[in-house]
Amino acid sequence: MPRWRKSAIMLALDMALVVGSSWLAFCLRIGVLDTWRPGLLYFIPTALAVWLICSMTTGLYRSIARYSDRGTMMTIGRVMLFYAIPIMAVFLFGGIYDVPRTVALIQPILLFIMLCLLRIVIRYLLTDIVNVYDGGDASRVLIYGFGSVGMRLASSLRAEPRLKLVAIVDDDEGKRGGMINSVPVYTAAQIEEAIASHGVTDVLLALPNISRARRRAVIEQLECFQVRVRQLPEVHDVIAGKVAYSDLREVQVEDLLGRDPVQPDQVLLDRSIGSKCVMVTGAGGSIGSELARQIAALKPTTLVLVEMSEVALYSIEQEMSYLLGRMPAGDAPRIIQELANVADGPSTRRILDRWKPDVIFHAAAYKHVPIIEINPLAGIRNNIFATVNLAKGAVACRAEKLVLVSTDKAVRPTNIMGASKRVCELVLQALAQESETVFAMVRFGNVLGSSGSVVPRFARQIREGGPITLTHADVTRYFMTIPEASQLVIQAAAMATGGEVFVLDMGSPVKIVDLARSMVHLAGLSIQSESNPTGDIEITEVGLRPGEKLYEELLIGNNPEPTDHSRIMRAQESFIGWDQLQETLVELGAALDEGDARSAIAVVRSLVPEYQPNACRDGAVGED
Repeated sequence: MPRWRKSAIMLALDMALVVGSSWLAFCLRIGVLDTWRPGLLYFIPTALAVWLICSMTTGLYRSIARYSDRGTMMTIGRVMLFYAIPIMAVFLFGGIYDVPRTVALIQPILLFIMLCLLRIVIRYLLTDIVNVYDGGDASRVLIYGFGSVGMRLASSLRAEPRLKLVAIVDDDEGKRGGMINSVPVYTAAQIEEAIASHGVTDVLLALPNISRARRRAVIEQLECFQVRVRQLPEVHDVIAGKVAYSDLREVQVEDLLGRDPVQPDQVLLDRSIGSKCVMVTGAGGSIGSELARQIAALKPTTLVLVEMSEVALYSIEQEMSYLLGRMPAGDAPRIIQELANVADGPSTRRILDRWKPDVIFHAAAYKHVPIIEINPLAGIRNNIFATVNLAKGAVACRAEKLVLVSTDKAVRPTNIMGASKRVCELVLQALAQESETVFAMVRFGNVLGSSGSVVPRFARQIREGGPITLTHADVTRYFMTIPEASQLVIQAAAMATGGEVFVLDMGSPVKIVDLARSMVHLAGLSIQSESNPTGDIEITEVGLRPGEKLYEELLIGNNPEPTDHSRIMRAQESFIGWDQLQETLVELGAALDEGDARSAIAVVRSLVPEYQPNACRDGAVGED
């Protein structure tokens, strides 16, 4: 039905209650159930007219009956206050023949009770009865955590036709064995009993303000059950009033890390960016775009976005325009778009000479290991010589700082991508000794949600019914979120004095096979294996890809030092002098110009002796 028709029906029902409450008030006053009293001829038309005026002017019929709650009752109470005043003025104080004065007191009370009961009945009919008998099988839901947030979530479930709340789990021992709205309450230790007894299919986590470590413990407890797990947003969203079934989301992989996100130091962030001209290369990528968002909020004077992909540059420019449009006019930086590849020396020099940035964040790189293994010339040119061009240009334009976004794959690399990033580090370490510009590097592990991340691939494979393809059962990786990685880069710029490598205390590495199993279980599915041949999703090993390592590392040496941030470490690592490095880079450039991949790789290996390829390159190189 259209909204106006539903409102008209509610108005008709309410007016019928005005008539019924008027008649009942007369009967109660006189003490006889009489079908008709002459005074009703005066009272009912007056009551209907007053009700029509009061309900319309107060917006009572904008409320949706099926979602009636305490707020709706309060609205009815306000309407009744306005209604009772003229009724009492006319019939209690004014006096009308054949209308007992006390009827003007009794009738508003009866009408208020009837109006509230009507809405309770409508809500019950539409949310509890109709939803149960809608012809489909309802999911059987357990809510984990039943504070004020869980209570509101339970209330919103009543409007969901395919969901039935069958159990509640709470850590409060005082609720153990109790019932809340006819739903039994269990403790965390009794969750297996609750799931088995009620045939639970879905678990909703109403724990918005617990630590990630505690959340991980809860999720691990649920992984052994074949239930689908979803959770409410973060606490700031709950505070904003988003506590409904529609706000639930799937458990994210960051919830499985067991490590709380590293909190940024605002002083360090402001020190790096405030009132400066800042350049970001690779500004359309996952890290570069997040850097751009965070930098813009720190009030630089100018933000130069350098990106070689036209589509990516357009996308980040549109997003930045929207974000800056919501900032105060005096705080919004000027946004400059530069469509360029920093591996192109003349273009890089032109951009740097024109804008003369104070701080440069170099996030542009080719990073997909298997692709760079097949195309080593492109990877070497784009990664190494883009860094060389940018570093020389930064010195020439007297930039204050340049920070390189590096990777844990640069530590004892087994692939050309990691080896090329280690050479980039060597370039900055060498130049740091020769110039006033401060050069620094930031290393971190896998970034959740970045292009090529394993998590979206696993999620897609689960949606498609499997199998999940895993390179090796023993592969482990460090993980962090894109905002964490970007904040680390910005804060490192504030702490850098020249030539340092900054790394994040990333906790314990995560086994990729365990991550895959968790994602399957939390989707309410089971693993297909020899012991469970009827399982839903199979996990298959396809073998390590060329250049892939089982384990990643963050430090070459074992001498990290503390910094101004408790979760960020600094390392000073060995490097090659600029004069010697420059000669080798000339040799490397000649090999690239000749298209000689083997010679180029040999030069890289001379610069990075710890580089040990783990796969034969014969026939695998696409640029020989």
